[in-house]
Amino acid sequence: MGEEIQYSRFNKTDYQQFVTQLAEETALLKNWFDNHQFSSSALMAGYELEAWLINQTGNPVAINESFLEKANNTLLSPELAKFNIELNVEPEQLSGNVLSTFERKLDKLWQQCSATARSLDSHIMGIGILPTLEDSDLTLDNISLLDRYKALNEQVLRQRNGLEIELNINGEEHLQVSHKDVMLEAAATSLQIHIQVPQDVAARYYNASVLLSAPMVAVSGNSPCLFGRRLWQETRIPVFEQAVPTGGYGGAASGPVHRVSFGSDYVRDSLYECFQENLDHFPILLPVHYQTAADEVRHLRLHNGTIWRWNRPLIGFDEDQTPHLRIEHRVCASAPTTIDNIANIAFYYGLVHYYACSEKPPEYAIPFADAKNNFYRAAQVGLKHKTSWMNKKTDTLQKIILDRLLIEAETGLYNLGIDQQDSQRYLSVIEQRVEKNRTGSQWQLNFLNTHQDNRTELTLNYLKNQISGRPVHEWDFETT
Repeated sequence: MGEEIQYSRFNKTDYQQFVTQLAEETALLKNWFDNHQFSSSALMAGYELEAWLINQTGNPVAINESFLEKANNTLLSPELAKFNIELNVEPEQLSGNVLSTFERKLDKLWQQCSATARSLDSHIMGIGILPTLEDSDLTLDNISLLDRYKALNEQVLRQRNGLEIELNINGEEHLQVSHKDVMLEAAATSLQIHIQVPQDVAARYYNASVLLSAPMVAVSGNSPCLFGRRLWQETRIPVFEQAVPTGGYGGAASGPVHRVSFGSDYVRDSLYECFQENLDHFPILLPVHYQTAADEVRHLRLHNGTIWRWNRPLIGFDEDQTPHLRIEHRVCASAPTTIDNIANIAFYYGLVHYYACSEKPPEYAIPFADAKNNFYRAAQVGLKHKTSWMNKKTDTLQKIILDRLLIEAETGLYNLGIDQQDSQRYLSVIEQRVEKNRTGSQWQLNFLNTHQDNRTELTLNYLKNQISGRPVHEWDFETT
């Protein structure tokens, strides 16, 4: 969905034409899978990181257009709301010193963004949900000036026959609000981790990503509140799922297939199953007509971009135009600091490689229904969620990570050929964070407990600590 479109109004012919082109491209995609035409190059790594723009009092400031114009960097792009931006990175081979390279490049880009924001009397902040955000900030006055966002809003409401979007979250407290637009989606910002994989192992990496979503969401939680209400450890999850509440055909938003979801199952044989499901179960949201060759699969990729599985398969192309397969792991919130983000990335890459390469597919030990339940419970209660991992005794995710998953992640990184100093450095951040139960979410809750629920103080002190660059498990609770 990151690609701009040329117009935002559609007619019946547009939909009919798009359906025809989507079916044609899906059939072509099946042929690619059947004939093993995808790239078999080495594993590649990448990520996208969403962030907030805030003013001196810690409130969101709708200046991404002037910010991006001033920054003048192709690695930066707008998000749905004018107070959000996205930072991107050039993909790297998943080996050697890729992690420290990512840290160095992200730190450099973040510093440039910080300088640009300061020149506009503002700051950039990485956090899952901004504590000072108010419902009144999420209006169409603050939607970014891109046709794709205007069209997304109009088409979601069209599919809902004009019904308001209801946000109803039960957590530590209860929150219920309604909107006449999709701007609730802008409340949540994330770290999206990409891995490019060869076709013959893509299903294994996809299924591993799915079952690892529970520990990943628990360890990376950074959005415990919305509009001053304490909800889930990772409130982003229900917010995003309810902010785009269009389901499969027949408007079954409350049925089994949702546009934003954990997915319907593991894949059995190949990632093609997800794209067949896209064709069979999801109405067209943005029927844009591209005058391009079918083998660019532009319509298929756009349609896939309007279906937000927490683990999303992607089609891309190598420099020589050979199609490739990527998996986008979308469960992590934007982390408190650069090193926290890279630690989350390291933990994911180590674990996903370990489980994708294990002799017995781990999805045999953790049925999809259990992986799904683990994910939502981990999003709700974090590291304290209890589960039986790989048929072992029931324990908290905190203990499972410390006793088992960190060792497995280290093994996975070693087998990838990741620099061992880098591996130890980033995994030690995860270890200390988990030992102390000091995720971004838990730090925020602890701060609110000791400062009378003052959201402005929370935001400004979070910013102070973020600027220090220290990982969140080392942050203090002193006010500025």
